[in-house]
Amino acid sequence: MSALKLSIPKVLLQKANMEEIKISLIQSDLVWENPAENMKKFEAKFSDLKGKTDIVLLPEMFTTGFSMNPRPIAETMKGNTVAWIKKQSTENNFAIGGSVIITENGKYFNRFVFAEPSGLIHYYDKHHLFSITGENNEYTPGNTRTIIKYKGFRFFLQICYDLRFPVWMRNKNDYDVMLLVANWPERRNDAWKKLLYARAMENQCYIAAVNRVGNDGKNIFHTGDSMILDYAGREMAVAKPNAEEILTCTFNLDLLKDSKEKFPAWKDADDFEIK
Repeated sequence: MSALKLSIPKVLLQKANMEEIKISLIQSDLVWENPAENMKKFEAKFSDLKGKTDIVLLPEMFTTGFSMNPRPIAETMKGNTVAWIKKQSTENNFAIGGSVIITENGKYFNRFVFAEPSGLIHYYDKHHLFSITGENNEYTPGNTRTIIKYKGFRFFLQICYDLRFPVWMRNKNDYDVMLLVANWPERRNDAWKKLLYARAMENQCYIAAVNRVGNDGKNIFHTGDSMILDYAGREMAVAKPNAEEILTCTFNLDLLKDSKEKFPAWKDADDFEIK
């Protein structure tokens, strides 16, 4: 008797080989300079995402709001907030990223912390500090671009004001996804939207950008406008303005690679060095 041969459609074989990852953004209001209340709030939202996503992004300074008063609220990397991020990531089996106020050697950093369920921690210190609010007077800028590998994708970590600086964000074919966390105010939300579209198109990358909503402790209002874009600057998901909302999308690495092969503009980019 001859062996039974199964005929599997080519499209199913292709689908089985695709590299995909699910990313969720939590657009939320923040309790001013109150880490415990903010962590409690996000913890409740995590339960709705367990088993449904691979990465969860939280806004810039998600435990405090965009505070220029770091001394009484800053923590070390061994403090409660980083421990909480690690614990929540492990218990929910998804990576968690967001920026927090960190102190090291008498300096303060606006630090994007990214925790994997394994307990591994990555971080990026915000490079472009917002001098209009005096962020540069209170915090120390980072000088290293952070690109991490997770589940087959290369992720570029960025924070808020960095969005305005295309040279710093330039994709030298070294990342697939830009993760951006922000406290971007309503008064400049038109720039937020237009710059996100531009960064996705010029860098041929997926972008997941999460922003907060509501008034902060300085009575500055935020509409959110969080969004997820594909590598051609097309909208995959856009949050309702002024509303707490969770967005989830799936990124496909094969589609990204195929697009870059068909339109390899990245090969014609100018060489440069960041000093």
